[in-house]
Amino acid sequence: MRNLENIPACNDCFRVNTLFSNLSNDELNILTFEKGCNFYKRGNIVYQERNRIGGIYCLSKGVIKLFKTGIDGKEQIIRFAQKGDIIGYRSILSQELACTTAKVIEDAVLCFIPANLFINMVKENSDFSMQIMRLSLKELGEANKFIIDIAQKTVRERLAEILILLQNTFLLDSEKYLQVSLTREELANLVGTATESVIRLLSEFKSLCLKL
Repeated sequence: MRNLENIPACNDCFRVNTLFSNLSNDELNILTFEKGCNFYKRGNIVYQERNRIGGIYCLSKGVIKLFKTGIDGKEQIIRFAQKGDIIGYRSILSQELACTTAKVIEDAVLCFIPANLFINMVKENSDFSMQIMRLSLKELGEANKFIIDIAQKTVRERLAEILILLQNTFLLDSEKYLQVSLTREELANLVGTATESVIRLLSEFKSLCLKL
């Protein structure tokens, strides 16, 4: 991680399709003044599960994976965050320790917004508060769906759905490859199965001439 000298302006980053799009110019100017921005390389940890964090992070660039670690040390990827997304807000609002670990999987620029500033925006801007509530409910719905999928769907079905989700989230490049780099182990951690099972199923999908 290293500090950035040229901090991205919030007016440039937040105005379109983000949670911050309804903030006033004055609120955005305060954000620009109060926040800190850092560059993180692939593999860097932004924050660790069960640690206390002092604010929220907004992605200006890059991709982050959020995961929980099981008793056996195995990762379970909860979701990905990319440009415009915020992470860490749940722990700030609930005043709890971080419930996930945030790790960079593509070089990222992250803007750190102190907890007191974030809480003030939630209290004073009803539109912003409503957007935070909608985001929380959306993530809760996704978590509930994952629990049902684990219980009721086969690994094959879950992998197929995850591949479609990744394509819709990150899109494909001109050569039809995902525009994000994931290892087979990370894919297995996302599906909730063993790496060997993912390798076998990917080979099976390929033999059936399915586009991955």
